[in-house]
Amino acid sequence: MGSAMAAHHKGGHDIVDTAAKNDDFSTLVAAVKAAGLVDTLKGEGPFTVFAPTNAAFAKLPEGTVDMLLKPENKDKLVDILTYHVVPGKVTAEQVMDMSSATTVQGSDIMIKTSYGKVKVDNATVTKADIMTSNGVIHVIDTVIMP
Repeated sequence: MGSAMAAHHKGGHDIVDTAAKNDDFSTLVAAVKAAGLVDTLKGEGPFTVFAPTNAAFAKLPEGTVDMLLKPENKDKLVDILTYHVVPGKVTAEQVMDMSSATTVQGSDIMIKTSYGKVKVDNATVTKADIMTSNGVIHVIDTVIMP
């Protein structure tokens, strides 16, 4: 019980636990596990994750997710998932002042704000600032590709 209490006082659950508690992220959580990124995203961070929902993964061409989850495609999956992660804790307010951000994958994502909506590459942020003990999650409606 002691560690649960300590985590609670630090701001609740980490990024992985927070995503795992939300049914809309089951595909993302499965992908993070398949890519071997659980320990990284449970790490100290902080990280900012632009998290695609199951509906976002469903927009990909049929069979894409199954193909990416295969062990032989792990490197490609890691590339895609780490393209959704920015080092540091970047809140929605900070994101609105940015035009790009360098991802953990190494490439830059383009950020555009207009009429109060934030787009990250071709994805729209549908919910912002889900705070976790090691960063922040912003929900997006499309899987972005490096």
